[in-house]
Amino acid sequence: MNKAQLIEKVAEATQMTKAQTERVLDATIDMVLKSVKKGDDVKLVGFGTFTKTKRKARTGRNPQTGKAIKIPAGWYPKFRPGAEFKQNVR
Repeated sequence: MNKAQLIEKVAEATQMTKAQTERVLDATIDMVLKSVKKGDDVKLVGFGTFTKTKRKARTGRNPQTGKAIKIPAGWYPKFRPGAEFKQNVR
């Protein structure tokens, strides 16, 4: 499912227009991004938790050449699904 399809399904379920639904979805995504960027966790009970985690520098391999490359340390987003989400997927 892509963003347009998600907007269409949510608009049908909430009886909102697609334009209203898109604004709500965009605002929600923007708030999640800003919160995680600041270092705050975003917890949606039953769905999951979005967090910001630090990865150590490490050595990787270029798959085309096999040559070792250094991957720098950095901050990365992480999503942990909630118990209800996991249960529904199983």
